[in-house]
Amino acid sequence: METIWTPHRFSGEVLALDVANTVVLRVDPARTFDRFDDPAEIERFAAAASGFRAEEIGGNTLFVSEPGTAKARIVALREATDALFRDAVTDGTIRSGRLAPLLERCSGALAASPVEIAADRAGLVAGQGRVELEAAVAVSALSLLQPDMRRRIRICGNCGWLFLDKSRNGSRLWCDMSVCGNRQKARRHYRRARNDTGKRTDA
Repeated sequence: METIWTPHRFSGEVLALDVANTVVLRVDPARTFDRFDDPAEIERFAAAASGFRAEEIGGNTLFVSEPGTAKARIVALREATDALFRDAVTDGTIRSGRLAPLLERCSGALAASPVEIAADRAGLVAGQGRVELEAAVAVSALSLLQPDMRRRIRICGNCGWLFLDKSRNGSRLWCDMSVCGNRQKARRHYRRARNDTGKRTDA
């Protein structure tokens, strides 16, 4: 089934984490699924990301030249990104065993599709036109290694997605308050109502 790439699916706040989050419910093996199973979905993601991540990618257009052959490389880069930064959030450290695969994937992506990287911000230089998704994701992932970026990466308390906490006080709990935050509020309300009902029954 074709994915509708809504703003919620770009709750990671940066391209590399948006790509990591294309595995839905990664923390729930019984319900998890991969939106990139269909290579055509990677193209649709690139088109949507060109709009949602326009600032980060310098207003360039993301594309996938050969979706069928690019899928394995993009998925490998995605998994290396998720493994490194999920561990970093959980353990508070960057492990060399996680870093090496990410650097290898980023190096390969940038060697195959050279791009210009902005010197004054995390992202691509404007005016490059069409940029391979894989290269843009590599630049995005590497930018997250900066300490000021890395310390703001969080794991959503509802769905397990990775996201960059851009709130002023760094206290965001959910990737998307309107979706995951509201679902958690609804669950808490349901539990309280059920507990109150149980107490009245026992009285």
